[in-house]
Amino acid sequence: MVSLIVCHSAQNVIGYKNSMPWHLPNDLKHVKKLTEGNTIVMGRKTFESIGRPLPNRRNVVLTQNEDFSYKGVDIIHSTDDIEALEGKVFIFGGSGVYNQTMHLVDEMHITRIHETFGGDTFFPEYDSSEWELLSSEEGIVDEKNRYPHEFLHYRRTNS
Repeated sequence: MVSLIVCHSAQNVIGYKNSMPWHLPNDLKHVKKLTEGNTIVMGRKTFESIGRPLPNRRNVVLTQNEDFSYKGVDIIHSTDDIEALEGKVFIFGGSGVYNQTMHLVDEMHITRIHETFGGDTFFPEYDSSEWELLSSEEGIVDEKNRYPHEFLHYRRTNS
């Protein structure tokens, strides 16, 4: 099964200058809970913005750069290679990888922040008629998580 995980703002911003324009610890905990023990696939720029392999999961970088390597990271050069990955796979970003892989995705885990942010990187638009909302949970707003947000889980319909 191929899943997608993303956090985006009200206007689908996912990044600005190769980083996230917000700090939302609730989302980081959510991502960790869902992806630990599984495989995450991300583009090279996303990996470089994180700066290291995330622990307790298989880190796979999708890049056209044939010379790219990093200890503890598996490298693939085509989206076709994603279907050969074993176990549960999460598409982890960024924008280009989301665009290239949306057709492979069976489910989406979206953290939607109900705020607008300036950004230069966006989550792609998708046809909501192709997706069924399985769950929606409001995130807790507190001194560490200042932005109203919700956790959404969608599954692709068979239509």
